[in-house]
Amino acid sequence: MPKLSDVIAVLEEIYPPQWAESWDAVGLVCGDPEAEVGRVMFAVDPVQTVVDEAVEWGADLLVTHHPLYLRGTTTVAATGFKGRVVHTLIKHDIALHVAHTNADHADPGVSDALAEAVGLKVTGPLVADPTDPAGRRGSGRIGELPQPMTLSAFAAQVAAGLPATAAGVRAAGDPERQVRRVAV
Repeated sequence: MPKLSDVIAVLEEIYPPQWAESWDAVGLVCGDPEAEVGRVMFAVDPVQTVVDEAVEWGADLLVTHHPLYLRGTTTVAATGFKGRVVHTLIKHDIALHVAHTNADHADPGVSDALAEAVGLKVTGPLVADPTDPAGRRGSGRIGELPQPMTLSAFAAQVAAGLPATAAGVRAAGDPERQVRRVAV
């Protein structure tokens, strides 16, 4: 069985930490690099319900897109939401690794997956990485719909393409306006 350090090396090869924005917090949050990893769970947010699912499923590693911490902290006491998450992970020997803006930046990356999920054909990055000779890597994506549709129809397509959330999908603007090109 591979060690956590081996799995992290593969993740960092696909999503190099140097691609992360300067303000971002990517990488290993908790976990023993020498621990064995047999089951890996992927999620968007490192919230308690996700961590509880990882415990129930028997994950050794939880990889999330959004960071648990973006700023420094002075405590991981279980009296707060983030501290409870860390305590649960450590009690159950589950490592947490974050791939955020570095995973958005990759080609293909999270922005590509989001564009595909909502029915867009990616034409390029929103902000190109000047070090990518192919011009495909960078922050965000620009995508086109196969045919124009109203903003309200596109919002419904987005809602159908993504998992439901408490807030749902929100759109701003004239609901009858035709949309063809979309930034992710």
